[in-house]
Amino acid sequence: QVQLVESGGGLVQAGGSLRLSCAASITIFSMSAVDWHRQAPGKQRELVATITNSGITNYADSVKGRFTISRDNAKKTVYLQMNSLKPEDTAVYYCFLRLGGRWGQGTQVTVSS
Repeated sequence: QVQLVESGGGLVQAGGSLRLSCAASITIFSMSAVDWHRQAPGKQRELVATITNSGITNYADSVKGRFTISRDNAKKTVYLQMNSLKPEDTAVYYCFLRLGGRWGQGTQVTVSS
């Protein structure tokens, strides 16, 4: 069974940084695009960043220039480096493996003002 395990969330002050990790237990990980999504309380889940199997990246306008998505296929892990964090970045962050349509359990990010 495919598992995605996120880690790296926590509490940080505005302007701070966090790095999220999403580790996959699937051998075809390198063939799949991976997304990071987030869901704030009372809001719909939104797409934050995508990285294709070839390393092409795309970002939501709200995080461009502050967040960086990357991947290490040897470790079957995708990262989300989040800099210059704002209180509005507070949410549960989920990774999504497009091949097979798998979600992780989520990791909480809280940014205090």
